[in-house]
Amino acid sequence: MLEVKGLSTYYYPEDKTVKAVGNVSFSVGKGEIVGLLGESGSGKSTIAHSILRLVDHPGKIVAGKIIFGGHDLLELPETEMIKIRGAKISMIFQDPFTSLNPVFSIGDQIAEVLQLHQGLNRRDAWQKAVEMLGLVRVQDPGGRARDYPHQFSGGMRQRAMIAMALACQPDLLIADEPTTALDVTIQAEIIKLLKELQQKLGLSIIYITHNFGIIKALCQRVLVLYKGSIVEEGTVGSVLSSPQNSYTVKLIDCLRVLRK
Repeated sequence: MLEVKGLSTYYYPEDKTVKAVGNVSFSVGKGEIVGLLGESGSGKSTIAHSILRLVDHPGKIVAGKIIFGGHDLLELPETEMIKIRGAKISMIFQDPFTSLNPVFSIGDQIAEVLQLHQGLNRRDAWQKAVEMLGLVRVQDPGGRARDYPHQFSGGMRQRAMIAMALACQPDLLIADEPTTALDVTIQAEIIKLLKELQQKLGLSIIYITHNFGIIKALCQRVLVLYKGSIVEEGTVGSVLSSPQNSYTVKLIDCLRVLRK
């Protein structure tokens, strides 16, 4: 589904060079859930933004290939990338409140994605938006579609973001710590929902987190990132039972402490 080869992304604040991601390579299979695990600043989100070519200035992708659908995304013109973002590859961001537009209803925002990428008329796009809200288990989706982001709870806003991300039936979903701001109960509900939707729709998912507990609950494989490099990778079971890197051991020890 996706193959990242030798990806390096640097930032150039003032006269400095910050190597956010250095020579990272990995793949994601069809229908596979792969976790990117690491602390803040380890390069997880930079990898996600690089895949979608959304690295902000003063950042720059300096090397590598990102193969998706038989094409290197880094070589495509921006007009082609616009067609891929939100349609073939979608992303759920960490904070849904800042990702949603406060002056448009939830239904309008989902419908806009469908009109842009699938050419649906307003009526059909609205109906599809309501269906998507129902798919992510928003109660009374027809009524709630008319509500604005501030009228949704944190968990419901995240469900709305998932509905928007899946509206065009993408092949790959990137989830960038989507449950960090939610309480533990709501986190568990969102993780369960993502797992069910992945099985139902056959999605490939890259799940970004600093929480090994979430990785264990959701993912099949895990890539452990430290200072912009992959220091360990493997099935979740093998990494948990026999970690090979000292940094991975510390992350697992943190999980064990939290369980006590």
